Amino acid sequence: MGTGLKFSTSFHPQTDSQSERTIQTLEDMLRACVLQLKGSWDTHLPLIEFAYNNSYQSSIEMAPYEALYGRPCRTPVYWNEVGERKLVDLELVQITTNNIKLIRENLRIAQDQ
Repeated sequence: MGTGLKFSTSFHPQTDSQSERTIQTLEDMLRACVLQLKGSWDTHLPLIEFAYNNSYQSSIEMAPYEALYGRPCRTPVYWNEVGERKLVDLELVQITTNNIKLIRENLRIAQDQ
C-alpha cells in the first residue's frame, strides 16, 4: 500500500500537518453548520463526521470510508439514488439529504482555504 511510519514531537503541529489540516477542516465545517443550521455543535458532529468520511478526498483519490472498508458507504440517505426511498421516512431522508448537501458545500469551502 506504500504507507510509512513517521514519528512526530508532541505539541509540534508542523511535523503532523495532515492531521492538523484535517482537524482545521472539521472545525471550519462545524463552525459553518452551527451558524447555518442553528443549535449546539454536538448535535451536528455525527452528520459532519459522516459527510467528511463519505466525501471525495483528492489526496487519496476516494472517500475515507471507501479507503478504510474498500467500498462506498451505503446508507438510507443514499437509498434514494437506487430507488429504495419508499422504505424509509421521506421527510427524514429529505432533511438529512439537504443537511449533507449544505455540509459538503461547507467542506469544499473549508478545503479551498
